[in-house]
Amino acid sequence: MSTEEQNKVLCEARVCIQNTGFNYTMALINGKYKMSILYTIAQFEVIRWGEMQRYIKGISFKTLSTNLKELERDGLVHREEYPQIPPKVEYSLTDKGKTLIPILNAMCAWGYENKEE
Repeated sequence: MSTEEQNKVLCEARVCIQNTGFNYTMALINGKYKMSILYTIAQFEVIRWGEMQRYIKGISFKTLSTNLKELERDGLVHREEYPQIPPKVEYSLTDKGKTLIPILNAMCAWGYENKEE
């Protein structure tokens, strides 16, 4: 097989890999904090922004805001804004977001089982 033919096969395989459910899932939860944000919201069911920042150590204002906007855009997180002073905003998981929790729980269990002491 020529180099050109090999490259074509690799490109076709890459396209197949990119269109998998695994790739879609990773695109939604990829990043340093997205899984932590989802897991935190799942633990509290409804949580305010400031509480979330306290529970997720080391996350900056900008990073938390950006990740929440992306998770909301992707349909995993619901943002409820109440018209009052001071403004009150609460976050919860959508039904779609809740379906990721068993996956996150399995990842957590795997980590405990395979973490070196």
